[in-house]
Amino acid sequence: MDTNRFFTMLSRMFFRRATNWGVRKGIDMAAGKGKPAAQMSTQERDMARKGRDAVKLARKSARITRRLGR
Repeated sequence: MDTNRFFTMLSRMFFRRATNWGVRKGIDMAAGKGKPAAQMSTQERDMARKGRDAVKLARKSARITRRLGR
């Protein structure tokens, strides 16, 4: 394998992981409204939990859809 291709592959892997991490953090912040659990009311905690559950279901659905598309 060419060294240029190797470094390109590594940089793409790193960029993909960093992007996915940032997207997940952004979704978690939006679902929890950026507050720690101790500062949330019970209603806010329930909404944050439901939001995280919805995100988890969406990720699972996306994985299944990708598998079916192969």
